[in-house]
Amino acid sequence: MFLKNVHRIIFAATLFTAGVTVAWSASPVLGPDHHRNLKLLETAPLLFEYHRLTTGDMPQSFAYPRRDTTFQKNFVKTERNALLYYDNACGAMISGHLGTDSAAYLDSCRARAPRIALATSVVGGIDYRGGESLGDTIWPGIDGGIYMRGYADSVDFVLDARIYDESHTAATPKSFDREFVEVQKEENNSGVEYASYARYRTHFGFNYDWLRVDLGRDVMHWGPGYYNNLTLNQFALPYNMLAMDMRFGPLRVISFYADLRVYNNSMSMKNKDDTRNLFGHRYELAVGDATIGISELTVLYDNMKPWLFVPTAPLFMEKGNYSENSNNGALAFDLNYRLFQFMRVYTEFFLDDMESPVSLVKNDNIEAKWAWMAGLQAGHDFYFKGHKLELGTIAEYARIEPYVYGHFEKNTAQMAHLGYPLGNQAGPNSRTVDWSVFARLDNHIFAGIRNTWFWKGTDYGSAINDTTPLHNHMKIHKKYLDGAEMLYSLTPALSYEGQFVSFLGEVTLFDDKKVYLRAGFKW
Repeated sequence: MFLKNVHRIIFAATLFTAGVTVAWSASPVLGPDHHRNLKLLETAPLLFEYHRLTTGDMPQSFAYPRRDTTFQKNFVKTERNALLYYDNACGAMISGHLGTDSAAYLDSCRARAPRIALATSVVGGIDYRGGESLGDTIWPGIDGGIYMRGYADSVDFVLDARIYDESHTAATPKSFDREFVEVQKEENNSGVEYASYARYRTHFGFNYDWLRVDLGRDVMHWGPGYYNNLTLNQFALPYNMLAMDMRFGPLRVISFYADLRVYNNSMSMKNKDDTRNLFGHRYELAVGDATIGISELTVLYDNMKPWLFVPTAPLFMEKGNYSENSNNGALAFDLNYRLFQFMRVYTEFFLDDMESPVSLVKNDNIEAKWAWMAGLQAGHDFYFKGHKLELGTIAEYARIEPYVYGHFEKNTAQMAHLGYPLGNQAGPNSRTVDWSVFARLDNHIFAGIRNTWFWKGTDYGSAINDTTPLHNHMKIHKKYLDGAEMLYSLTPALSYEGQFVSFLGEVTLFDDKKVYLRAGFKW
């Protein structure tokens, strides 16, 4: 049903014929991919950052967002054509034009290294979105706003802020990006109802050699996987956060705080009364082609403890200093190894809870709450007559036991934000196999196809709010994927991006059919 009006958006593809100069939106951070909203012109930047780590010889790090060290160096080159631009070397520009026609002056000022720079663009687009599980069709979905980025000495910042206005076919509009959607009604006119909401992501960073302190709203992605990271995953919903990122040679240490919401409706008064806070540490050692990571999380319910931000305070030990029913902790280990600048293999083990190592071996009751992920990424860059083709593939397997991410009482210290996991979005009692093949030509044309095999249990312990007993001596038997049906989906995607416009088409076939078409611009 949701596909019947697809032809009405085909006209958006006319924007496909825009110019072919390099479209690159500078940002002080390399961050997670924005899969559901806030689409910019760069296609899957984190995917191709992982591709560069696989095919290159640079040290490998797997904690994002992280500082982009080329941001200031390349800023004039990448951002001088922004709608509004200023730096202290060239002055102010509008759409790349100064108040002088002197080519020599232009070349001279652009060759300097500005100490202060700011670029502002208008961004937006029109979408067609729908799906079987969503139970809704969104057409038209229109968004618009500003994209601002810049720096001043050791401070850098980026802001992407949009207003969305959508028409829905469902009687009660459903949220495509899973955040809150407000329904408006024109009482004094036609009585027409429409959905509107605002979304933004931002970073404001302070840099000092080996240290970066970052305040922002975004999603943390920890670990070497792309689709199925278990601790913190890019597919989670964005949250307000504070991060401190430190580098000591090959050692990287991250301390992280996030302000979470318990209930899915972010405007609910219950979110004012019930507080949930997240603290996390990641310790990462990169040696040659190997990267070893340790991640730890503590979620606090109505029990704020700022001391947990201290990066040298082990959270899995500090957890024992607070009441058991008001906090929830987890510890994870991951390993990544790159082979021949062509392939990398990786794995992550996530330990939510255990009574003893024996309980993990027996694995017959809820004393053992754990998850495991393993994957492989391969890729190569091809060059032909001045063209660059980036070709790659990713295969991942994830197993998540029942009750993982859960807690003793529902809507308390679950490892979740707005009702969805902070880690793997499949949640507890699930199995996922992903295999994708992707390619990008000259940074402009992207094509990919993703296969997903998915199993989700239905027994108690399969949902975030399914509770576990407060005392582990209540050894309740768990059922992993008992009778779970396999769901298969095939998702081909094709996109193009120019200097000012972009086009994206993505369709999911077989189980959970859905479609996402978008025409966007950045000026």
